[in-house]
Amino acid sequence: MREHVLLIGGGGREHAIARALEDSEATLYACAGNRNPGIARIANEFETLETTDPEAVVEYAKAVDATIAVVGPEAPLAAGVADALEEAGVYAFGPKEADARIETDKAFQRRFMAENDIPGCPDFETFDDSEAACDFIDEYDGDLAIKPAGLTGGKGVKVIGDQVTAEEGKAYIRESDYDRIVLEERLVGEEVTIQAIVANGGFETAPAVQDHKRAYEGDEGPNTGGMGSYSDATFELPFMTEDDYERAVEIIEATVDALDDYRGILYGQFMLTAEGPKVVEFNARFGDPEAMNTLPVLEIDFLDVLVAARDGEAPPELEFADQATVCKYAVPEGYPTDPKAGAEVQVDEESVARSVRATEKSSGEQDDPRESADDAVLFYASVDERDDGIYTTTSRSFAVVGLADTIDEAEAIAEDALEVAGEEGLHMRHDIGKADLVQRRIDHMTELRGE
Repeated sequence: MREHVLLIGGGGREHAIARALEDSEATLYACAGNRNPGIARIANEFETLETTDPEAVVEYAKAVDATIAVVGPEAPLAAGVADALEEAGVYAFGPKEADARIETDKAFQRRFMAENDIPGCPDFETFDDSEAACDFIDEYDGDLAIKPAGLTGGKGVKVIGDQVTAEEGKAYIRESDYDRIVLEERLVGEEVTIQAIVANGGFETAPAVQDHKRAYEGDEGPNTGGMGSYSDATFELPFMTEDDYERAVEIIEATVDALDDYRGILYGQFMLTAEGPKVVEFNARFGDPEAMNTLPVLEIDFLDVLVAARDGEAPPELEFADQATVCKYAVPEGYPTDPKAGAEVQVDEESVARSVRATEKSSGEQDDPRESADDAVLFYASVDERDDGIYTTTSRSFAVVGLADTIDEAEAIAEDALEVAGEEGLHMRHDIGKADLVQRRIDHMTELRGE
């Protein structure tokens, strides 16, 4: 029987999932609050609905005879969409609401780690009283990260000694309307993401990725949902050792062992410190943009992963192409503090592919017999598709991903593809994946390790 796969969500991460299923033996349906033109092109049908409404999602799943559902973003997980689908007899690849707390409740996340002796947990305290949290800042011997316990789209964390002073941190706590705050030791090192596919007590991991949260080049400015990311042709990043990767995977393994019947994606955000990897946070879904680094180089059919999970099997062994990837986001001008919507998006999948072919010809290279889309890929995120074109909203607009043998080559491909869009009404971080930025990461870890 042909699988009917329902994809829930309409961002760049979900466009990457849709592309991973595009050539599989599945009929794809999609639903989201926004119409993603890239997903709509691939899917048999696209329904606009509120994905945090479990009843609406279940109704649509039944209407399309879905046999498997893939929950992309965190908000539907927090709303119990996976639970509702399961109750309706539709297998949901994504954790139930209780298990999704590993992401949606940072206070739970830290207590869970402490109670289960999961390695890599920093010092922390949780507070539901703002003045008690401020007193802790005064008393603590060192810098702290201030984290709202709930979901904030990657933009709620403030780090004392990096982004704010202690006084500014206390003011942030007092002025915010967060019910609960987590304070934890500031971790110093380099951040990396390792995404694991988890099902039926087993798990398989993907290559490490480094995301860039800061809005402006040189890692300056406010935090965002992610301005871009890169991975290497190996499972490790240039500043990592094989031992770093293995120790991070051991933390994932301990977490999977402690979770009961977890299924879906477990995304570990780690800080590589002088003492080894520590957990910055866990997420309960693919990263955005990290999914756009890993899924394009996945060499097994993603549908096989979903079917195995549904059928009670552990995930199959994952195989990845030996390619580096560089992802760069284009966001509306003024993002994230004062984004200006309404700029026309002057890029599509064909123009991205043409940019690569044009670069090859101008450099005197022979035409590559492979499809150019294998070298540069466009992923739409939050855009407004109208009769006369595609326009920016106030969220991240689209991403381009370059794939090549080295990070340098992948970065150049991503830049060439991004140039097609122009700069009018858009902002990009052009430094992501560039050799000097990667070298700074290497130098930083060398210094921390005292090598």
